[in-house]
Amino acid sequence: MQKQQEKTDVVVIGGGPAGLAAALSFEKQGLQVTVLDPAPESVLANPTYDGRDIALTHHSVSLMQDMGVWQRIEKSEVAPLNQARVENGRDDHPLTFDTKGKGKDALGYLVSNHIIRKALFEEVKTRTGITVLCEDQNRHLHLCSDEVQVEHNGLPIRAQLAVVADGRFSKTRESLGIGYLLHDFHRHMLVCRMEHDLPHHEVALQWFDEGQTVALLPLNGGKSSVVLSLPPDEMDRVAALDEEAFDQEIMRRVNHRLGNMHLISKRHVYPLKTIYANRFETRHTALIGDTAVGMHPITAHGFNLGLIAQDILSQEVAEGLARGEKLGSSKQLRRFERRLRTATLPLFSVTNGIATLYTREETPFWHLRRAAMHAANSLKPVKNRVVNMLMDKGVRSPL
Repeated sequence: MQKQQEKTDVVVIGGGPAGLAAALSFEKQGLQVTVLDPAPESVLANPTYDGRDIALTHHSVSLMQDMGVWQRIEKSEVAPLNQARVENGRDDHPLTFDTKGKGKDALGYLVSNHIIRKALFEEVKTRTGITVLCEDQNRHLHLCSDEVQVEHNGLPIRAQLAVVADGRFSKTRESLGIGYLLHDFHRHMLVCRMEHDLPHHEVALQWFDEGQTVALLPLNGGKSSVVLSLPPDEMDRVAALDEEAFDQEIMRRVNHRLGNMHLISKRHVYPLKTIYANRFETRHTALIGDTAVGMHPITAHGFNLGLIAQDILSQEVAEGLARGEKLGSSKQLRRFERRLRTATLPLFSVTNGIATLYTREETPFWHLRRAAMHAANSLKPVKNRVVNMLMDKGVRSPL
């Protein structure tokens, strides 16, 4: 007996932030969307803290407002970022970026990843045009001449467009035969939250020190998100410390600049690897989020690029449909590919180059970094371009 087939306009593989945002954008166009994810619905509805605090640009906030997602995030969960500060070792000439003369009250806004995911899922569940199918184990897409097919636990699903957003090391992307550029920094990143005595003044610090990279991201209520990057062996030692020893270790590593510090969250460790897909589209299929571009966290732009990718894709689909094209046509996807590559490749390349330069320990690299920072600090056009990138401005303030 032939299995009954379910038909939808768009199938989204991956219920993470980029996938859920794409579902909302397509549903807004009047399309029927089905989201597939391997996690139980209880996990999607109530995601746990994973250590990642996201620096949202003004553009990202605007997109989330238009989706009805930003309104679901409590103001107490949003921490303004007023200045970014970059330091090289013990050099006393930091590179600083702020909003002076920009007409904005903040460079961006820090929100925990799990809070964003929860708000996205809550909004998705209110949309009658979106179906979420959980505990899905199938990641193989069948690309046909005029549609795609995928199975959800044995039930065939047909769609005109597939959006792949199942993570940096996507099994779906692999099944499609799409390769990617992998850059392994041979370091691990530990993320956690700590409370501290001294104020952070809403300044984000990126500190490249000998043998380590430290980021301190300002949160509300005398707290900061700590991001520590170390070689794997050293990270194993630090991650295994008991809470009291860990507090002392972090205070020493940040040179006691925030006074007494105390761990208030779980510690999470991730390998530092970036990826850039060789293609962002194939027949009736588009890649977005970390599946397309997995950024180094140095710029905190990964989530923002995921939102930009789904926005570009939904724009190209809407404009194509208005011209009488079929949903998921090759013309729409090629335009999406070109625009997303233009938006991401320069930033990806520069970010990887900077991250590599600033993690090399040889003396010439220290001198080069110092000279580069001094030059950048004195060149206003360069600083303005960096600030504009960090802010991605041009939209209304959310607060």
